[in-house]
Amino acid sequence: MHERELAHRENDGLEVSLLWNRDDGSLTVSVVDTRLGTALELPVGDASPLEVFYHPFAYAARRGFPLAA
Repeated sequence: MHERELAHRENDGLEVSLLWNRDDGSLTVSVVDTRLGTALELPVGDASPLEVFYHPFAYAARRGFPLAA
């Protein structure tokens, strides 16, 4: 898979990246919590990529993605 990082931000141990898959054109938001050692991958699908990038936990909750405790 060939991914390209389109945007990245870090704050208080959270690293959030917006990734574009060159092979199929899909977008994914990756969230890594370096404090807890957990990670979450969110396929953007038909959502606004920047909304998912800036609010990944709200997006995950609305879409039913499990969040680490």
